[in-house]
Amino acid sequence: MSTEKSAAPRPSRAMPLAVAAAAVLVLASGGLFYYATISKQAAPADGATRVEIGASACTPNELALPAGRHVFEIHNASQRPVEWEILDGIMVIEERENILPGFRQRLTASLKPGTYEITCGLLSNPRGKLVVAATAASDAAATAGPDLKAFIGPLSEYKVFLVMQGSALVAATQDLVAAIRRGDVARARALYAPARAGYRAVAAVAGRWADLQNSIDPAADYLEKREQDAGFTGFHRIEYGLFAGNTTEGLQPAADRLLADVTTLKARLGAVKLAPDDLTQGAARLARRLADGRIERGENAYAHSDLADLDASLAGLAKMARLVRPLIPTAAADLAKQLDGRVDAVRQALAALKSGDVYPSYERVDAAGRRALAGDFRDLADTLDTVSARLSPG
Repeated sequence: MSTEKSAAPRPSRAMPLAVAAAAVLVLASGGLFYYATISKQAAPADGATRVEIGASACTPNELALPAGRHVFEIHNASQRPVEWEILDGIMVIEERENILPGFRQRLTASLKPGTYEITCGLLSNPRGKLVVAATAASDAAATAGPDLKAFIGPLSEYKVFLVMQGSALVAATQDLVAAIRRGDVARARALYAPARAGYRAVAAVAGRWADLQNSIDPAADYLEKREQDAGFTGFHRIEYGLFAGNTTEGLQPAADRLLADVTTLKARLGAVKLAPDDLTQGAARLARRLADGRIERGENAYAHSDLADLDASLAGLAKMARLVRPLIPTAAADLAKQLDGRVDAVRQALAALKSGDVYPSYERVDAAGRRALAGDFRDLADTLDTVSARLSPG
């Protein structure tokens, strides 16, 4: 029997080529996957203004447009969910929230001449610039001015509503802060949703002040260091401590600041000068903001009290709808009935989710249920847009 060992097989010269080819296929597959990821939504119609949000800035970072109606396509090229806003000083003109990484969302805005800022992702990122130039049409509209007579009564009543809700917000926040000061976790947790109710009821107006919104209601997702960020303040900071940490420890500074902020908000609500658009367009803008992001994603990530939030938001929306309804011309009676139906549909959808007389944790509402609820709010937003166009003064 021979003891000579067989020679090991020699590697084929084609092996390196096969490995290289496999690598190329992997890279190509990765490229196709990336392309599919960033192309989850169809390209916008011609004429849309494209803005890409990166990790630290927008591209382009400066925009120049004529006054009028514009469609923006916002592409999130960063690794974090982002929001995009058009700001006039501290006032939010338009916004789009919860744009997921790789996705595109569209926003339509009617812009008057002026210089605006644009947010570019995280709240800590530098802001961009938007310059809107006057046109013959915008000059004519400014000269004509709106006919406010029909809106005097509704705007006056809505102002009273804002003042009353502002007072309720401050009182409820004082109770929440007092419970935190005593170290009473159970009581503070019970008071969290009621304290937010006053804020959500006036969100159509309160959300227009960017400085207060970013102090009262910033979400950790939009902050560089998330829950550990120094900018994580307001309701959600308190929610995080009470529901994720089950403690009041370390919450006193945030509670004191929140109380100061909602007191400032109450004063602004009492002093604000309302215009017809604050009713007609403000309601539609709020309903769409909820439908296009907050409902499906959820907003109270630790307390899961989103249904109570939505109930309070609906109270504000229903008030605005009731005030503008009598202004709808008799010839458009079907539109008035449709508005009533949309408000009732949202109310019934929320009521169906109740457990007895209380709203359950939002964790119990599955993805399909959230999509359906978002659809009801979206239908309401569409009808409010139609009402707004019909009642546009001028």
